[in-house]
Amino acid sequence: MKVAVIGLGYVGAVTAACLAELGHDVAGMDVDPMKVDDIDRGRSPIVEPRLADLIASGRTSERLRATTELRRALDGCEVVIVCVGTPARSDGTVELEHVERVTVEIGRELAHRNDFVAVVYRSTMPPGTVDGALRPILERESSRRVDDDFGIAMAPEFLREGSGVEDFFDPPFTVAGVRDDRTLRLISDLFVPLDRPLHALAIEVAESLKYACNAFHAVKVTFANEVGRILSSQGVDAREVMRVFCLDDRLNISAAYLRPGFAFGGSCLPKDLRAFMHVARLHGIDAPMLAGVIPSNDFHIRLGLRRILDTGVREIALLGLSFKPQTDDLRDSPYVELAETLVGKGLRVRIFDPIVNPERLIGANRRYVESRLPHLREMLVSTPEDALRNAGAAIIGTADPGAVRALLEVRPDHVLDLHGALGPEVEALPGYDGVAW
Repeated sequence: MKVAVIGLGYVGAVTAACLAELGHDVAGMDVDPMKVDDIDRGRSPIVEPRLADLIASGRTSERLRATTELRRALDGCEVVIVCVGTPARSDGTVELEHVERVTVEIGRELAHRNDFVAVVYRSTMPPGTVDGALRPILERESSRRVDDDFGIAMAPEFLREGSGVEDFFDPPFTVAGVRDDRTLRLISDLFVPLDRPLHALAIEVAESLKYACNAFHAVKVTFANEVGRILSSQGVDAREVMRVFCLDDRLNISAAYLRPGFAFGGSCLPKDLRAFMHVARLHGIDAPMLAGVIPSNDFHIRLGLRRILDTGVREIALLGLSFKPQTDDLRDSPYVELAETLVGKGLRVRIFDPIVNPERLIGANRRYVESRLPHLREMLVSTPEDALRNAGAAIIGTADPGAVRALLEVRPDHVLDLHGALGPEVEALPGYDGVAW
């Protein structure tokens, strides 16, 4: 394919050289003549392992060239990949001046094209930027229509400095945020030599993914450092703790828990986190991220409460009460706290849980729920239909098939989903609302 890569900084230089190595005809463009001269001479404009060899190889094969003129770069290309910088201001605002200026120039060049060209953004930008801010610029400057006359997409990069070339050829995943099938096919053809599945997403989802990944990476670094600070105060080698910690690929290093839903609860997580933070306080150790976990979890419960109270409904059905499915453990269950607060505000709450039976609750579990919901026996009903009868709003914390069927049959005016995996039929209900999606 003929590809133009606009912006030859770190991302652009790696992208251009690697695409040329895959066999594409790549024209790199940058306003900095020194970068262009380096590439034309077969040298790398940045320090990055293996990149200089790839650029030299690309120049030798004539599959890679560079220019300071946008029109020359775009001449005959099927795909334009935008890799210009999007730096952040001191307040976190993303500076879009460079990408907007380039988009204006690309739009003006598209005005002279009669064929379909895919404009693919690789620069990191906040969700909504590509479709909400850049698409109108392209349409205005080109006098052409997106999807019909040209395509627009977001293909975020996941390149780490120091291993960018390796990451390009062996990516964790390949992602394309697209609007139309032609653009998707062009991007698929672009990356098909990598032999990786291409995940087609909505553009705003693709934009968001890069931020989610980097936020999580930052969280992991901070988590390990805070654990290290706390444990070192106890004379414990946190490196050894984390070495074994990382061997657990079922819960620790896995997809477990990484799905938006409701707050955590139960007899372990809240208790052990509070105990760990108590150790930190006793020894004067600051661990602000871990200290913020419980307040953030409490905020999520208040968010669910506010969503229900805003409906103005007085009759509530709560489907699901235990802190997680297939257990009757109600200790520190966020659903118990939610029910307790709703009752305290004078709302009538009927509860269905496929597991919970008040007669079988014992020990600390029974004492906990009796202290929070002393009238649980009167609130619990035996079927989801009984809970939903005359209810103006339903709070869903379980994916129990019977509860989902009843919800689809009764169709209350308001549905607050705290589970997140109830299926498209539930999400299509007129009154549906997800707590965090």
